Amino acid sequence: MMHPFMTLNDGSEIVHSETRPDGRVKVYIEKPDEKDCFHHVTCCLPDYTWEDSFGFTDEELARYKEIVSSTSNLILVG
Repeated sequence: MMHPFMTLNDGSEIVHSETRPDGRVKVYIEKPDEKDCFHHVTCCLPDYTWEDSFGFTDEELARYKEIVSSTSNLILVG
């Protein structure tokens, strides 16, 4: 089950899973796009493994990485 975490002013949604048995939490980010429907990327905490990126620019990914990094303590507790 995924839990809503944050909606950014550009329409991006950040959700996260509960802590899995392996101690990791899946963070999923998606943003609506007229052409592609949705852009998305997945991050696994606490090791910050980023995967399955589609449609985001390098600048957008850097922004999301900063957001996840600066709020990971809230995600991992939640």
